Amino acid sequence: MKRVKVEASLTYDVLIEKGLLKNAGKLIKETASGETAIIVSDTNVFPIYGDFLSKELKNEGYNVLTFVFPAGEESKNTDTLVELWEFLAKNHVTRSDSLIALGGGVVGDLTGFAAATFLRGIKYIGIPTTLLSMVDSSVGGKTAVDLKGGKNLAGAFYQPSLVIIDPDTLKTLPENIFSDGMAEVIKYGMINLPDFLYDLSRDMDICDIIETCVKDKRDIVNLDEKDLGLRQLLNFGHTPAHGIEKLSEFTVSHGSAVAIGMMIMTKASIKTGLCSGTVLPVLENLLKKFSLPTELVFSAEEIAKTALNDKKRMGANITLVIPEDIGKCVLKNVPIESLYEFLSEAWKK
Repeated sequence: MKRVKVEASLTYDVLIEKGLLKNAGKLIKETASGETAIIVSDTNVFPIYGDFLSKELKNEGYNVLTFVFPAGEESKNTDTLVELWEFLAKNHVTRSDSLIALGGGVVGDLTGFAAATFLRGIKYIGIPTTLLSMVDSSVGGKTAVDLKGGKNLAGAFYQPSLVIIDPDTLKTLPENIFSDGMAEVIKYGMINLPDFLYDLSRDMDICDIIETCVKDKRDIVNLDEKDLGLRQLLNFGHTPAHGIEKLSEFTVSHGSAVAIGMMIMTKASIKTGLCSGTVLPVLENLLKKFSLPTELVFSAEEIAKTALNDKKRMGANITLVIPEDIGKCVLKNVPIESLYEFLSEAWKK
């Protein structure tokens, strides 16, 4: 079993092993000693793993409650959050009890935010079931829901007590959902792991891929938990990506939007002389290998407008993640009014 220790405001382990879900009950019992475990999941994941996990938790002596909401980004909102709060209150959940996020990034973000805010904070454990959530959202303590004004605008930094990653759960994913996760995997290589990019161009064991990404995120989070500097590198491609998601009314998935966002940032950086021209073919070939989109959508003007509510905006400025070379990105603070001009370079031939 691979074990990655995160030492942020809370120290916890990320455990990675095929078949690990079979031991989830025992692992959770070692971390959370309360009487009640509340499984939070969605209508895609719970029918596959919910009953099994419930049984494992009951075998460890837990009183098990379940809260299942409709799958999809459109459920990651304040309405669902309030429903979860009210469910926890109705069932007299206490500070010694724990929430368990069983599912992808939407489940993890919503569960984490509920845990951070119910009774001013209770434990939560992550069991991510998509590649995207395994390598990214389940680690680092970013929790949130979406508002009408934009994605992830209401949230908290709140670390899980344990993360259990069983790559066997990826076998039940549609191919496009697996590809979504590979966009975030490629992102890690682009920001600071050049050798990893070349390994991905060949073939890697999925456990090694997940471990590499989790370790890289761990190292960054340990240095900048509250996203005030270095951690913003993890947002490579995300400023245009969040705009694309919103403009498409979330019909473009997060991973596909990140892939397009990375293409936009790389093309614009090359056109403005900030990035080596050798970067684009490496990125483009990897995205195509994993069936991710490379063609630009919407317009620079539309995407720039959506960035007005971007979390990375600080007053009149916004922080962009700029690729300089293969496996090397830097942060650049620019006036918000110059964002359109910069992004529009990506559309120029």
